[in-house]
Amino acid sequence: MTARAAVLGGGVLIGVLALAAPARAACSIGTTAVGFGAYDVFASTPRDSTGTVTYRCSQSNPVTIFLSKGGAATFNPRQMVKSGGEALNYNLYLDATRTTIWGDLTGGTSAYTNASPPRNQDNPVTIYGRIPAGQDVSAGSYGDTITATINF
Repeated sequence: MTARAAVLGGGVLIGVLALAAPARAACSIGTTAVGFGAYDVFASTPRDSTGTVTYRCSQSNPVTIFLSKGGAATFNPRQMVKSGGEALNYNLYLDATRTTIWGDLTGGTSAYTNASPPRNQDNPVTIYGRIPAGQDVSAGSYGDTITATINF
């Protein structure tokens, strides 16, 4: 393949789903997307970005937040695609060093947990995203949709 200049508009939209345990407890969850911006196929360093999952619970029950694979078959790598099906590999992590893949506890992934979150308070959790360097893809808009699920 020939090298191409830049990929425009890479981003990951994150939807939400709440699963409740006790009937009297309630949690809400919201997200901000991980927007990568332009990916330069000639760059020797990865393209990093962040997003946020924010949750609020009425009780101090343990909370676990899972992220789905999106449109990919596996968690490693996840893939953003553009119209026509070309894929750009990326991943989402729990840590700033981008070593712990945020998933659903399968396939070597981890999930966010908080054994005793503060009651009636917004609790933001950073999602760390990375597109590895060296991918030879054509210019265009790539995207993926991830579902964030909170279990409390």
